[in-house]
Parts: sequence; structure tokens; C-alpha cells
Amino acid sequence: MPIVRFNKKFIALWLASLVGLTACSKQAPEEQPLVSVQTAVAQQGPIQETIRAEAVLYPKNQAAITPKIVSPVRRFYVNRGSRVHSGQLLAELENRDIAAAVADNEGVLQQAQAAYETTTGASLPEDLKKAELDVSSAREALDAEQKLYDSRQYLYKEGALPRKELDQAGVSLVQAKAQFQIAEQHLSALQSIGKPQTTKSAAGQLSSARGKYEGAAAQLGYTEIRSPIDGFVTERPGYTGETPPPGIPILTVMDTSSVIAKVHIPQEQAALLKVGDAATISGRDTPAKEAKLTLVSPAVDPNSTTVEVWVETENAKGALRPGSTVQVQIVARQVPDAITIPAAALLQNPEGGRSVMVVGTDQHAHQTEVEVGIRSADRVQITKGLTAGQTVVTTGAYGLPDNTRVKPMQPEKQDSSPAEPSKPAAEKD
Repeated sequence: MPIVRFNKKFIALWLASLVGLTACSKQAPEEQPLVSVQTAVAQQGPIQETIRAEAVLYPKNQAAITPKIVSPVRRFYVNRGSRVHSGQLLAELENRDIAAAVADNEGVLQQAQAAYETTTGASLPEDLKKAELDVSSAREALDAEQKLYDSRQYLYKEGALPRKELDQAGVSLVQAKAQFQIAEQHLSALQSIGKPQTTKSAAGQLSSARGKYEGAAAQLGYTEIRSPIDGFVTERPGYTGETPPPGIPILTVMDTSSVIAKVHIPQEQAALLKVGDAATISGRDTPAKEAKLTLVSPAVDPNSTTVEVWVETENAKGALRPGSTVQVQIVARQVPDAITIPAAALLQNPEGGRSVMVVGTDQHAHQTEVEVGIRSADRVQITKGLTAGQTVVTTGAYGLPDNTRVKPMQPEKQDSSPAEPSKPAAEKD
């Protein structure tokens, strides 16, 4: 095999080319991209969950006054918007015929009263006294006839008196016994039957007369239309002289010193509420007013499958008008010391969990699993996975790979109490 000889110059060139090829094969390491994001610091403080909904206002008390009798209106004493008090006379119906009936029944009542007093105070005692005297006289007559008969019987046995006179004495004795028995039976009948029945009859006539009089007086009272509550007259559709149709209110009185907002909310939210929970009510042109939850319906509306909730507030100045639509906010839950972050920092995992991107001291964003508690308008409570003071990505976290190098931008401005839900200040009447 032939021997190949290389000179020194060739070897030097070969080594130089080999070094060049090796250098080209080694690429410089690629720099990791820097992503600009907005961040916020997890804070510790109070947070509350608020339920917000639209509601319709109703007065706490309302009375649609419908006359119980059909009669023309003689006079109205109030107009729409008049302030009235309980028991105040609002209107009067024509009642001259009813007043005449009252006078007639009053006379009948007086007659029945007099008859009752006469029967129980004079006639009945007199009859009883006479019957007692009749019994006493019959007893004395019977005793006398008995003595006469005994005397004649003795004389007859001695032969000093004929049989005829003894028989006459016996007949007189039998008649006296009969008179005595009749008198006793009459007295007994008066005492056991006559007295209670006579009294009962007189009392019945008196009760009947009194009932007719009270019925007529009630009919007369129905012609006076009075307010059952304090409040304002909100409806007065009729005019003086008109006859209101049966069953149609002629006046409506509302007590607007307190109003109730009736809200329909989902069942899962209603389960968080209880009577006495704090709330606010605000109208389109009125600031928020403090209120209290007064009713959580125990039943579900079959049409909407929601639960009706009542929120009540004072309305002494009349700023809230029944029938209008208002915004209601109810505090469902609150935690005085919670770890909270902006709701924008929370991410939904494909598996169904929740996570946030935490910016570490190495300026890299690390995906961290968290558990969520109460939510407010713009903040959310983290019950597990974060501690106060950690920095989380709020804007730019969506689709951001784990362990990405980030550059925090100017932090979002925070309120002095960021965990509090934003809401207008409530005022009181």
C-alpha cells in the first residue's frame, strides 16, 4: 500500500477548516421572549357577596275601598293626593231611606224592650203570686171541708146525724180536693214551664228587634266611607252624584311611609339569604337607601322557577314612588378577613379548576391552582393557593405559557379597601 505524505502546510489548512466547521455547528442559545403584563397584589381584607336585581316598588299598606252598598255618592271630602288618617271620613253615599229604616227599627226595639221589662218585671211575678194565693186558698178550703166531714162522720156513727148530710159533706170534700189539685198544678206549671218560656219569648222578641235595628244601623254606617289606614289618596275615579258599580273601588289609599321592593332571584341565590340581611334600594333619580330583607318566600314561582324576596325601606320623604322600577342590592355573604384578587386574574382550566399566574421573584409567571370563595363585583376571594402580598397577572394572563418571563407594567390603581364591592353610599330618610 502506497504511503501518503502530507506536508505541514496541508495539515494546517485542514485543521483550520475543521475548527471553522465545528464553530458553525454550534448555535448561540435563543433568548426567551419578554411579555408585558399588568399585575396586582393579593390583598387581605373584608369582602362581601352582593346580589343585584331589578324590582318593582309596592307600598307597605294599601286599601282599595269598595262600598258595601250600591248608592249614589252624595259628597267626596278628599281628592287625589290628599293626606288622610285612619278613621277619617272620605266620602258619603245617599242614605235618607236607610236612615228612615233605622228610625223605624229603633222604635220597634224600644217596644220590645218595654214588653220584655213588663213581662219579666210585672206580669209574670203577678201571675205567680196569684197562683200561690189560689193554692193557699184551696188548701184552707180543703182543710175546712175535711174537718166538717170528720165531724159529721162522728155524729153519724153516734146516730145524731142523718146519712144525707154525711154524703153532702163527702161531696164537698171531694170538690175541695179537686180545687186544691188544680191550683197546685197551675202553680207548678207556671214555675217550671210558664216562667222560663214566657221570659224566653219576651227575650226572643227583644233580640229580634235589636238585630233588625243593628242591621239597619250598619247599613247606614256603610254609607260613610272612612279610611282604614294612614296615607295618601292615590285613586278617586268617580264624581259626586255618580253611582259606583258594585265591587269597584271608589277610593284607594296608600301608606308610602315604607315601601317594599319585590325581587325575583334564582333559587341558588335565595338559599344564601335570610330575613334581616342588609340591602340597598336605589331609583333612577334617587340615591341608594338602606333597607332590610323582610321576606324570603318559602315557595318557588312555578312560572319562572325563581324565589320572591321582599326588601323594605323607610320612605318618609316620599322619594321612592310605588309602581316604579328600582335597583336592589342584597348582601348575601361577607368575610371580614379574606385573601382577595381582581376577578380578571382568575383563569378557567380545561379540567374545570381555577388558576392564576403568579409572578415570582425571578420575574417569571408560574401557573398556580387556587380555590375560590366569595365573589364581589370586581374581586374574588381565594381560599386556597395564594397568600397576601403575592403578585398575580391581571391582564395578559390568558394563553400565557407557564414559566414565561414577564415584564409588569404600571400596576392598576387600587382602592384603599379593594375587597369592598363598589356601590353607591346609602342614605337614610
